Amino acid sequence: MADVHGQAQFYATARGAVAARLLRERMAEFWPDLTGQSVLGIGYPLPYLRLWREQAARCVAVIPAQTGAARWPAGAPNLTCTAEEDALPLPDLSFDRVLLVHGLETAESARRLLREIWRVLKDDGRLLIVAPNRRGPWAYLESTPFGHGQPYSTGQLGRLLSGALFRVERRDTALHLPPSRRRIVLRGAMLLERSGRRLAPGLAGVTITEAVKDVYAAMPLRPAPRRRLVLAEAA
Repeated sequence: MADVHGQAQFYATARGAVAARLLRERMAEFWPDLTGQSVLGIGYPLPYLRLWREQAARCVAVIPAQTGAARWPAGAPNLTCTAEEDALPLPDLSFDRVLLVHGLETAESARRLLREIWRVLKDDGRLLIVAPNRRGPWAYLESTPFGHGQPYSTGQLGRLLSGALFRVERRDTALHLPPSRRRIVLRGAMLLERSGRRLAPGLAGVTITEAVKDVYAAMPLRPAPRRRLVLAEAA
């Protein structure tokens, strides 16, 4: 399930389709209009990039080499490639938005991945991370892509981002419904999602975090001028 074939199979199911729809609704709250923007998806972002493909000036995806390769979108020129997560084949400062989903939790080095994202993101760009919530039930069910790798609490993710020179701007949660295949659960997904957000927000399946580059934290401090010792001769 942590490879692209398992992820694609999950999103082809009714449960995967419901999960994708709920997540897209939350993502659209963060980035409702990316007209003319350059958008990069990393991990397995293919079910979500459709939100912005028609309006963005450029919308491409990079899938980590260790998880395999996938073609996207269907019936159109391919907009995906595979690459090592710590060596993205992209120029510096080349994207306005980066979406990281099904990528951080399975990264061989989360810090190196975030540093690469920092490099390719424009100074005024924004990063949106979807990561499994450590307290949520989805993180412990291996039959979904959210049940693999390292889940995160909001505090852990915040510290990780700070160490990679990002500053958290906004947070949200999603997948409050149980990770069930039962039709009654899937049919009532919207009601269960709203109820879960209100009654048990800490048990969401994923956390959604928007961050910006902390450019000033990356600037070296100017060294203090050296003091010169002046010896005065006695009169």
